[in-house]
Amino acid sequence: MPRWTPDDIDWAGFDAGKLDPDLLKVVKAAAMVERNAGDYTAYLSAIFAGDRDFLDIATEWQVEEVQHGDVLGRYAELADPSFVFAERFGKFTEIYQVPQDRETSVRGSRTGELLARCIVETGTSSFYSALRDATGEPVLKDLCHRIAGDEFRHYKTFYTFMNRYIEREGVGMLRRALVAVGRIKETDDDELASAWHAANDPPGLPYDRVRCNRDYAGRAWSVYQLKHTERAVNMVLKVVGLDPQGWLGAKAKSFAVRKMQARVAQMRPAA
Repeated sequence: MPRWTPDDIDWAGFDAGKLDPDLLKVVKAAAMVERNAGDYTAYLSAIFAGDRDFLDIATEWQVEEVQHGDVLGRYAELADPSFVFAERFGKFTEIYQVPQDRETSVRGSRTGELLARCIVETGTSSFYSALRDATGEPVLKDLCHRIAGDEFRHYKTFYTFMNRYIEREGVGMLRRALVAVGRIKETDDDELASAWHAANDPPGLPYDRVRCNRDYAGRAWSVYQLKHTERAVNMVLKVVGLDPQGWLGAKAKSFAVRKMQARVAQMRPAA
């Protein structure tokens, strides 16, 4: 069961005057991705068939992720009465589907799959933390604080299971680093672009992945402060197997932070 519910939110405290319209667009897109967790769970259930402990955890994860999507969708409808979450989400699922026809991970191993999930949870926990700190609207701030906490807990859970599979599969640091880099690069794929298009583009405007990626990233990345970037890099280094405080980890961290800051600067003009 989720550790909090929509009833815990003070919806009546919504203050439209403190909401940045650009952040609302990002929230609308995020609601699409979060609500789509059922497809990911079906994929994970096939990949981890036979691991009852993990499948139970994946089911709990799905419930919490779906709740994230529902509350963000409800928030978007509160902030923009013309926005109908169910309709927009239906449009998203018409454009983007998680592959359901695999029995082995696209990452090459169960270790790799769990590492990829850690990367995703790193991105979401840092994003919602950054969005929480960027907004002055009290309801959105509360929602982002709660969701960021959930996502960080999910990261720790996937990290625990990943370490179990490292012992069984013997996936080394180099291979883990390649999986991490590959998953990070996938932030430019169709998922977020499709979510942006479905959530924000007016009817009749054709889907353009490049445009939608820039429209989303220019706004989403603009909320990051250095502290959010550094924490995200630390989390990535940990799953790869590098100590962020060690010599090699510190070098990798310095490089990664510079790359992320450059990415933020590159994407910010799109907003």
